[in-house]
Amino acid sequence: MWLRAAELFWTRDDVSRVYVVISPDDRELFEIRFRAALVFANGTVIDGGAERFESVANALAVIPEDVDFVAVHDAVRPLCPKEHIDAVFKAAEEHGAAMLAVPVAGTLKRVDAANKIIETVPRAGLWAAQTPQVFRRDWLVEAYAKRGELTVPITDDAQLMEAVGRTVVAVPGHASNFKITTQDDLELAEALVSARANKPAPALRAFGDEATW
Repeated sequence: MWLRAAELFWTRDDVSRVYVVISPDDRELFEIRFRAALVFANGTVIDGGAERFESVANALAVIPEDVDFVAVHDAVRPLCPKEHIDAVFKAAEEHGAAMLAVPVAGTLKRVDAANKIIETVPRAGLWAAQTPQVFRRDWLVEAYAKRGELTVPITDDAQLMEAVGRTVVAVPGHASNFKITTQDDLELAEALVSARANKPAPALRAFGDEATW
């Protein structure tokens, strides 16, 4: 799965290197298993942290200063269409920070601890975040340097940029760029790959062949 996600970037002429951030506990086995693929992909393995922001910070620390833009992408989003990556890259070049997202279509309910509905949330103007999220490298470095000053929980890099006063542009994403987190998601992704190729899809599996992660 991570290979399909990484391939979206290493095949681009405007991407100089792919950084794969992985748990330190899995790194040795990962590098043995995927050594050839990493060489082919011009990939570098980076130790991840306990939280998402720590993992991104570890990768950011080794990115050369002459790199102008950084794209942060979930390895469990392997089906993002190329044209949408093109669009978010272009938006980032124009505005400094951009991310893929899709307008929320369903009705949203807020529930309490007992799963009782306490509010219907208006969906006007609400978008569901996707990746890649693309930023000027210097902006992202600056934002991470200020992270310790923030008192609000940060769930993704776009929110971090917002918190330090940067404007992030939302670029319309695609339904196929969903995050694979359950067995049902995995089966849907395999069906989509099969439909695109008009043939049985090779299995998409997580590292360690886990059904969920």
